[in-house]
Amino acid sequence: MTEPRHIIRPSWYTSDNPDTLSATGTALRWGVVATGGIAHAVTADLALLEDVVLQAVSSRTRAKAEEFAAQFGFAASYYDGGTDGAGPAGYEQLVQDPDVDVVYIATPHAQHYQVAKAALEAGKHVLCEKALTINAAEARALVELARARGVFLMEAVWARFVPGIQRALDIIASGEIGTVRWVRADLGFPAPEDLSARIWAPADGGGALLDLTVYPLLWAWGALGAPTAVHATGTVTDFGVDSQNALTLDYDGGAQAQLMSYLSSFGPRAAVVSGIKGMIETVGSVNNPRTIRITTGWDTSREESFEEPGNGYTYQLREVTRCIQSGLLESPTMPLADSVAIMDLFDGVRAQLGVVYANDQVPPA
Repeated sequence: MTEPRHIIRPSWYTSDNPDTLSATGTALRWGVVATGGIAHAVTADLALLEDVVLQAVSSRTRAKAEEFAAQFGFAASYYDGGTDGAGPAGYEQLVQDPDVDVVYIATPHAQHYQVAKAALEAGKHVLCEKALTINAAEARALVELARARGVFLMEAVWARFVPGIQRALDIIASGEIGTVRWVRADLGFPAPEDLSARIWAPADGGGALLDLTVYPLLWAWGALGAPTAVHATGTVTDFGVDSQNALTLDYDGGAQAQLMSYLSSFGPRAAVVSGIKGMIETVGSVNNPRTIRITTGWDTSREESFEEPGNGYTYQLREVTRCIQSGLLESPTMPLADSVAIMDLFDGVRAQLGVVYANDQVPPA
């Protein structure tokens, strides 16, 4: 008996180690908004694809924009104020560049909506870092805008595309471990409390939930789908963001998932999917496992390992490129309906924890 596969395999994914680098169509010209750590890691992988042109980058300061452009070989760089200091923000200049086809947004969460909105209104395709927005209202507004303008939009949940997770979902769907009864997953690290850091700043949408929980949730979503109920507890800092959260997800038929995200301690950073015939465990990273362990019964187990190019982001970048080349407006593997549903779930969790962001007070314009 096979089980449902709640996250669809990418259409181009033909083996356990697909070729994500070779050209698959007309090259796309990319613009990158922001120059922080995640922008560096993703751009390094973007540069590996053969059908990519690194066209433009924007940052708040001239020095950072020009340094990033020189490091990766971008044709243009933009920064707040422009050459005369009186111009628009760097991202506003970038989205108006006629030589940019698709924009990758790597700003803090609270800025995602305004930057993505500007890009979509300019007719650009968009890949936006997770969380897609601060709340579900902003997510719905972006989805409606993207569809109205006829351009591609995807949330950058790169873990959905990596080989270890794709293989685990295949095994679950095959029925090898039987009907899934529970999932346990966690992710976190001890982060020194510093309000100047994005991850703690309320104005940036800081806290463990928006930054980390999408990864443990992926295992529950992939194995069991959307839950029927979510029960949340957590610890909220004096400055109003969650330092850790614990979620219990309930499903029709009695299955459950227990998810933990934390900025307060060390932890196993692992996932277990348990079925009536066996289980799957990650070995190493929960969001990009290079090895998974499959156990049937009590004693029979094996391990499967995977090799990847770069930092692991080439899989989601190939999906964006392939979808746009094929004329798709969203990814079947990371559909917009999932992004909105997950933001709804996070809104519900924040309501239970008592976490409120400034964006929640202002309807998206």
